Amino acid sequence: MSTRSSRIPRLLALYQKYLDNQDSSGFISHVSRGYTQGTLERLVSAADPQIRRAAVLALGFLGDYDANGVLGRALNDQDRTVRMLVEDGIRNVWARAGNDEQRQQLGIVIRLNAAQHYSAARTRASALIESAPWFAEAWNQRAVAEFAQGHYADSIRDCHQTLEINPYQFAAAAGMGQCYLQLGNPVSALDCFRRALRLNPDLEGVRVQVVKLARLIEGR
Repeated sequence: MSTRSSRIPRLLALYQKYLDNQDSSGFISHVSRGYTQGTLERLVSAADPQIRRAAVLALGFLGDYDANGVLGRALNDQDRTVRMLVEDGIRNVWARAGNDEQRQQLGIVIRLNAAQHYSAARTRASALIESAPWFAEAWNQRAVAEFAQGHYADSIRDCHQTLEINPYQFAAAAGMGQCYLQLGNPVSALDCFRRALRLNPDLEGVRVQVVKLARLIEGR
C-alpha cells in the first residue's frame, strides 16, 4: 500500500473518532502530526465526501490564511455537511492572517464589536488597518462597527475593500447589501445579496432577502 493511500483511512478514522467524542484537541494533535496543510488542501477535492469533510474540518482547526481559497471554493461543495464545516472553519482562517500581534489586535476588535463597543472597535480597527492594510478582517470588523453606528456609506467602502482583499468573504457581501437597504437602494442591495449567495449558497436569510427584493423590483 502506498503512503498516500494509507494516509486517507487514517484521516477518516480520526474524523470518526472526533464525531464520537468531540475531542477537538485530540483531533488537532493527531492530524497535525500526520498531515501537512498542503495534503489537507488536496484532500478537499477528494471524491469521497467523508474525506472532504475530514479535510475541511482539519483545515478549519489548523489551516492558515493560505487555505482561504481552497475553503472558499468548498463553500459550494455538493455535500451539505462539507459546506457547513467550511462555513464554520473559514471564519477561523480569515482571522489567521498577519503576525501574532496583529491577530491579537483583531481579536480585541471582534470582542469590542460583540460587546457593542462600536466606537472603540472602529478606532482599534483603524489602527490595525494602518499597520496591516492587507488584513481583510480588519476592514470587515470596521465595517461592522460602522454599520452599527449608522455610517452606511463608510461601511460599504470597508466591505468593498474587504472583498477586494478576500473575494470569499460572504459576510462582507451580505453586510454591504444591508447597508444599501438602509440607504434605500434595493437594486444595489440585491446585487450584493446575490454575490453573497454565489459565495455561500447556504445563507438562508440572504436568500429570503433576494426573493423579496427581486419581487419588489420586478413589481415596480
